[in-house]
Amino acid sequence: MKILPRFTFGTGDRFGMEGEAQLSAIMEINRLGTAVHPVWNKSNREHSIIGTKPQSLRDEADAAVAALGWDRPYFVDADHINLTTVDGFLACSDFFTIDVADFTGKAPPADLRAAFLEKSAGLVGSHALPGADARIEVTADDLARAADKFLLAMHEAGRIYRRISDGRPDGDFAVEVSVDETDSPQTPAELLLILAMIAAEGIPAQTVAPKFTGRFNKGVDYVGDLAAFEREFDADLGVLRLAVERFGLPPSLKISVHSGSDKFSIYPAIRCLLARHEAGLHLKTAGTTWLEEVTGLAQAGGDGLAIAKEIYATALAKAADLIAPYAPVVDIRIADLPSAGEVASWDSARFVAALDHNQSCELYDPQFRQFVHVSFKVAAGMGSRFLDALRAHRVVVAGRVRSNILDKHLKPLFA
Repeated sequence: MKILPRFTFGTGDRFGMEGEAQLSAIMEINRLGTAVHPVWNKSNREHSIIGTKPQSLRDEADAAVAALGWDRPYFVDADHINLTTVDGFLACSDFFTIDVADFTGKAPPADLRAAFLEKSAGLVGSHALPGADARIEVTADDLARAADKFLLAMHEAGRIYRRISDGRPDGDFAVEVSVDETDSPQTPAELLLILAMIAAEGIPAQTVAPKFTGRFNKGVDYVGDLAAFEREFDADLGVLRLAVERFGLPPSLKISVHSGSDKFSIYPAIRCLLARHEAGLHLKTAGTTWLEEVTGLAQAGGDGLAIAKEIYATALAKAADLIAPYAPVVDIRIADLPSAGEVASWDSARFVAALDHNQSCELYDPQFRQFVHVSFKVAAGMGSRFLDALRAHRVVVAGRVRSNILDKHLKPLFA
């Protein structure tokens, strides 16, 4: 089993062009005094859309590490894999995010359910959470509901983990179990029961990704009750500590925050609670780099701005289809988006102002930003034209990618 460092940072890079810029930001936060380690992540769906293979992400990470002389641990994440997709990632990944959303809410076999309820009966009662300001109560009804909602999914996670272990007998990999793509947030009590199920399956999880209260929309800030999030995050950190003690899960077990990019308003609470609990964190920023690429092209002007406008106009014509796969994690009203004609009239500064995540700018448009976020399929369809534009405007684009990760994410969380 590979042990993850305390702080890991997921650097999604859909087009595989920004590895050095991303790593440069990570190296700077290390120079400033906090050890943060990069995890390059890319899902099977993204590989399919872009037309890349899992090995390409390993190649990008290795090349960036060699070019910049990074001499600390780094990881390549097979993001949101399942039993049908995992095999293609076995040879080139050392971090596996297990996604069993399709099995959540489905009834487990009766014998599996009965065995779990019998084995876990001792969890019914009141539990103090180490280091947290709350206690949690688990009732027999809570146990039964959790079994009905999560037990089959965690059993499937066990099957996937064993498939990885069979394909990687050296054990040199880390596992994350994702339960964030569910219909409702997990309570701290539910998270404890999920961790009991993970332990029962023999999964040495290094991270778990719960679904939190509030909206974690793609590419924009958190929407929700900040105080409620802080209480929940505090309790969840306590639950992880309790689960390590009770279930024998790895002491390095930590929370993973998915769609964690741009959630600026919750970073102060996360930072404070990580320090209080002396806890670790994995945060994924998939999609942010793509947004910075488009913003960088627009900022460069000329043919770069023309490419950015073309992406938007083409995407707008198929908006419903592009939004549909991301409907649970975006809030976009197509009627509120600027028309293609309006955007065509924008100069470089106007386009950047609408897209750049600067909430103090009156021209910033969160719906426009979310829509561009889900439009990367259009850029993929451009093939070499888009990639050539990134190369032509390398200095501007890479500078934005580095600054976004360092100044908007790493420094607020860790500096």
